[in-house]
Amino acid sequence: MLTCGCGRWMHTEGIEERGGEAGAFWFIRSECRGCGLKVGVDVPEGQTRGLIDRLFWTDEALHRLARMPPYVAPLVRDEVEQHLRSQGERVVTYDTLLRPRTGERIEWDPEAERRLDRVPAPVRAMARVELERTAADRGLSRITVSLMEEIKAKYFGMAAQKQ
Repeated sequence: MLTCGCGRWMHTEGIEERGGEAGAFWFIRSECRGCGLKVGVDVPEGQTRGLIDRLFWTDEALHRLARMPPYVAPLVRDEVEQHLRSQGERVVTYDTLLRPRTGERIEWDPEAERRLDRVPAPVRAMARVELERTAADRGLSRITVSLMEEIKAKYFGMAAQKQ
């Protein structure tokens, strides 16, 4: 842990995800709650040993979480934090929210992405999570229109008619 000149521990106040020519890195903001000293340090992504005092969400991950429907956000937050704790990790990143709990990132076919954009906003985030979870459970690395149709039929009995 970082220690301030006054002898107290520095507490993590924020983490920003940044990228550049040298690769991805995080800007970690810390503050001494005793004397109020504030410091920031750039570190390579994932190399935070001793700099973060608890499980922490990056500013970008918090922004994405805040944009989820209020009935989905707490469920996503709990699932992500539980998974990170089980992995011994301390930082929730924007990318953490996009990958299923298997650790692999799920890709989307362009047409599937366009169809998801047409789903009503109140259920879009939930649909994305369910589609990615289903793909991960099946060992798939890609969301396709056919998978979307299957899930749609399962939950709504509304599979598209074959033409």
